[in-house]
Amino acid sequence: MRNSLAGKRSTADPGEDIPVAPGGLPVVGHAVKALRDPRGFLRSLPAHGDVMSISVGPLKAVMVCDPELTSQILLNDRIYDKGGLLFDRAREVFGDGLVTCPHSMHRRERRLVQPAFHRNRLSGYARVMTEGTSLITGKWRHGQILDMPAEMLSLTMHNMLKAMLGGTLPPQDLRRLVSDAIEVQHATYRQTFTPAVLNRIPTPGNRRYQRALAGLHNTVTDIIAKAQANPEDHGDLLSALLASRDTGASECPVGGQSERLSSAELRNEVLTFLVAGSETTAITLSWALYLIALHPDIQRRLFAEVDRVLEGKPVSMDHLPDLKLADQIITEALRLYPPAGMIWTRIVTADTRLGDYDIPAGTTIAYSPYAMHRLPHYYPNPDAFDPDRWDAEKRHSTPRNNAFLTFGGGARKCIGDQFAVVEAVLALADIASRWRLETMPGQGHPPITPSMGPRHLKMRLTARAAA
Repeated sequence: MRNSLAGKRSTADPGEDIPVAPGGLPVVGHAVKALRDPRGFLRSLPAHGDVMSISVGPLKAVMVCDPELTSQILLNDRIYDKGGLLFDRAREVFGDGLVTCPHSMHRRERRLVQPAFHRNRLSGYARVMTEGTSLITGKWRHGQILDMPAEMLSLTMHNMLKAMLGGTLPPQDLRRLVSDAIEVQHATYRQTFTPAVLNRIPTPGNRRYQRALAGLHNTVTDIIAKAQANPEDHGDLLSALLASRDTGASECPVGGQSERLSSAELRNEVLTFLVAGSETTAITLSWALYLIALHPDIQRRLFAEVDRVLEGKPVSMDHLPDLKLADQIITEALRLYPPAGMIWTRIVTADTRLGDYDIPAGTTIAYSPYAMHRLPHYYPNPDAFDPDRWDAEKRHSTPRNNAFLTFGGGARKCIGDQFAVVEAVLALADIASRWRLETMPGQGHPPITPSMGPRHLKMRLTARAAA
């Protein structure tokens, strides 16, 4: 049965003894500061304590600014269940998929989805993704100016579709699916922070969102029906989901749960991996390419690495162990700009104690990977782009400890973390083997979207052969 607290927008007030973050205003609370400069607001909070109360209009939450306390939250997903504004909106798209489902449903879904991400299937996904990356980057032209976030999202969306569905999707369906998924992705964050009454007004933007959402659901439903009629293992992710069985289920499952994913559950999982998985990798690649363009010394080292490792051959899974700097660049981009990592929320399902404070049931708990990834105690010179901090052979190497929260933690840790990193590292190596990207003259640091992606990031291509 779905956890009733997870879907509610009205939550309990934080305990009276929890200090209030400074800078709040009557009625609107911290909304002005959070909307004007969300990154600055979040980064300022750890200086005022490990736990504090924040409010944005009528919405109140307990903000946790300490990695150890955040780890306690992530490791106890029964008490700190998925919930809050972003998850409420995400459920419209993904239903109760693996990312958005409450604790009561998660264990079974995780068991059913896990085989699709087994390491022995990863090489097949990687082959499809590298072929897709080479196909798209091979169409680039010397001197071309790219809208990098849009280009990377198109690339990762096509790669994810190929990895999930193999070659079974006709080109026209592929184009429509990508178009609808991108529209839904862009609109989700906007609608999350817009009052519900405004989201119901039939504005052009709201109509586009509803059309794209309906189209996305219908197309994926048709794809699943065709796959169920021909359930062969094509090596893609959907085949693995269709074949999966819940070996941990009892003879008489509680609540009548089946040992396999239903059609609706399959749709939820496919949508989750398509939309959420594509955007996170696109954001990471966009930032990685931007950051190495700003650091020519690191860019030269990356070029030297891919030239030595690839030896002029197409990149493949076999090259992955030797692409050490490329992996460190991706990890550092994930630290500086964790996708969708501005702020995450949980809902407390029972009275509990966190640190020095009693937390009543129904309280919204918030934490920010972005803020904690820039704590100087864990990351010396935290604002610097320093891939070498992840080099295990260097003295100042940074361990992947509780302060690295890009993929969450505990039972709800992202199931596709290896999938995403492998795709990003191989795509970065493919791009670096052929292209140098430069920022446009006069372009400062690009604005950041609510999902932590760069906005208005234009970059110019130079063919390395021509250079």
